[in-house]
Amino acid sequence: MAIYVMLDAELHDVEAYKEYMAAAPQYIERHGGEYLCRGGSVDVLVGDWYPDRVVMLKFPARENFDAFINDPDYQPWKELRKSLTTLRHLIIFDGV
Repeated sequence: MAIYVMLDAELHDVEAYKEYMAAAPQYIERHGGEYLCRGGSVDVLVGDWYPDRVVMLKFPARENFDAFINDPDYQPWKELRKSLTTLRHLIIFDGV
């Protein structure tokens, strides 16, 4: 069952984050993931949530996401991302 990963990333160092942005896609693709959106403008229609940077990913299954997030080659990039952002992060399971 496909899963969708949604992140609201508050960036603390935009210039340094560009290095992460260049590296991350290869690890996501390695595990069958794809970007559905990566930043961009947001219009808030209801409520008071004003995300800084929204990223949405799709993976074929939770196992693919877990393999990505635990990929040994990705770990240095994951640590860099953690040092440059504050994340709100959730997984949506395809209920269709």
